[in-house]
Amino acid sequence: MRILFVGAGATGGYFGGRLLQHGRDVTFLVRERRAEQLARHGLVIHSRTGDVTLPAPPAVLARELHEPFDLIVLSCKAYGLEQAMEDFAPAVGSHTTILPLLNGMRHMDRLDTRFGADKVLAGQCSIAATLDDEGAIRHLNTMQNLVFGERDGRKSERMQAITKVMLDAGFDAHASDDALQAMWNKWVFLASLAGITCLMRASVADIMAAPGGAEATLALLEDCRATAERAGHAPSDAALGHARGLLTDAQSSLTASMLRDLQQGHPIEADHVIGDMLARSGHALGDGSMLAVAYAHLKAYEAGRARRQTN
Repeated sequence: MRILFVGAGATGGYFGGRLLQHGRDVTFLVRERRAEQLARHGLVIHSRTGDVTLPAPPAVLARELHEPFDLIVLSCKAYGLEQAMEDFAPAVGSHTTILPLLNGMRHMDRLDTRFGADKVLAGQCSIAATLDDEGAIRHLNTMQNLVFGERDGRKSERMQAITKVMLDAGFDAHASDDALQAMWNKWVFLASLAGITCLMRASVADIMAAPGGAEATLALLEDCRATAERAGHAPSDAALGHARGLLTDAQSSLTASMLRDLQQGHPIEADHVIGDMLARSGHALGDGSMLAVAYAHLKAYEAGRARRQTN
């Protein structure tokens, strides 16, 4: 199976690198700067689960794509989705399957419209990783989970083939008959984590130490839970309990990657992770809900960032 990873950043580079390390046929669709890094240093992964350096991994620029791949794994940031679709479109053939690993649900509508819902699987991943200054991937803990499946839960022929490729490849891969629910579970947790840690500019432990911090966190989690229920994807008691435990752990240094992006002045996924949750929630902009407050905060950051870039 020929696999194209759209992006070789912290997420795509990690999972694609592990597949490549275990002998799978992987190519990375990258931009020129990343292609130069990979050619110079190789694909480097530093992880407690095992370090690896893969010299000169197969990489291609968008203008060099001329034939279809069997599987396209989409690991870009949400704000790069439109350009990414333009870039990998030449690699989509009649039998191509697309596995998106973006957060939230908004990207599914865009992919369906562009390529057809029959080509798009449900998928999500859980990993904490970042790139260092030389482009090496720093895996920040041992979490490395990838969940994927047909959106109607079928155990299709293509799912069996993809599962065979993903298993025993150095990370935790799970073919699910309810991958859409897994996406919603992650989104409820991530929107709560990103919203509260960005709003407070603090880790979970520091928020729990603040007067009212736990109450604000749980109010935001409830907004997100209710939104998922409204969409027919309410988290199970177990999933909700797990999210609540992580979000209220008084010893946890956990923050969202969105907070790290915000602190470094980078673009953020405000509309995709928080804004779309708000749009589906039934709450209105400025109604005082925790979702609305978190979204206003992130949009204020984006407005300031845009102003600084034009000055």
